[in-house]
Amino acid sequence: MLGKVLENLPHSKDKNLLVGFNHADDAGVYKISEDMALIQTVDFFTPIVDDPYIYGQISAANSLSDVYAMGGRPLTAMNVVAYSPDIFPPDVLVNILRGGHDKVQEAGAVTVGGHTATDDELKYGLAVTGLCHPDKIITNDAARPGDILVLTKPLGTGIITTALKAGRDLGDLTEPVCSIMAELNKEASEAMQVVGVNACTDITGFGLLGHAYELARASGVGLRLNSRGIPHFVEAVGLIRENYIPGGTRANGVFLEELVAFDAQIPEELKTIMFDAQTSGGLLISVSKNKLDRLLEELKRRKVETRAVIGEVSANHPGKIKVY
Repeated sequence: MLGKVLENLPHSKDKNLLVGFNHADDAGVYKISEDMALIQTVDFFTPIVDDPYIYGQISAANSLSDVYAMGGRPLTAMNVVAYSPDIFPPDVLVNILRGGHDKVQEAGAVTVGGHTATDDELKYGLAVTGLCHPDKIITNDAARPGDILVLTKPLGTGIITTALKAGRDLGDLTEPVCSIMAELNKEASEAMQVVGVNACTDITGFGLLGHAYELARASGVGLRLNSRGIPHFVEAVGLIRENYIPGGTRANGVFLEELVAFDAQIPEELKTIMFDAQTSGGLLISVSKNKLDRLLEELKRRKVETRAVIGEVSANHPGKIKVY
């Protein structure tokens, strides 16, 4: 639906606007000098975990991720908060903001203020400004046939957090899932900048297949994904069978129904995981085949635990995905 809305809006025209919303990219980029451009993005969402501090960390990491996906360095962040003091005690907001602040500091950026609105439904996120060189922006519209696709975080967090919100006891699974979502994409971004890659996007609410489709459509290419190479939390499979499936995950499946072709042997649960609406997911990187080994080495050196080769870019079936 959002795509239909954006299609009916006028596009800003300015010679210094390097990236707008034409290709559903992760952030906007505006050139301010020959060797400097601003990256701007904003994101926020309702709590997905009970702990306010961890929620603040996850939401901040998610907001910062758009800058990393563009190959930039976060510079400043502003808090975006919807909150009701009649419902939540002050320490809840303090801990959310502290979680966000600590994650911004970890990114090497600074928190410079923000805005709060009164709302019965709690929401938190960041408006982030980053920097990059105008000639080194990494967008989602330059994947080339023959490129290899690399993913840097496992899937299934949307399914797992849906189960958590429903009160499902997940035992020792909660901590590693929260840790993955709170993990910055900083090291993965720096690795791809060192190597030089063709395209990138981060995996968030539209799921792996939704964001992969955006990359394919923007680049005018097709994608082939290897279902056996998709990293995911194995526990998500059982939770799907218990019907812990986010509304966003179901919506992704409906929207992409005609755009993704699955081989017959792929289990329904794995299809659902590939549609799963992620929170603060990893980077999906399109890299030339001759640079793949160096990228994997850089990711390993920077201790990026998930560095999965999940498919390739094809000149065939542009704008569509085949999963085998």
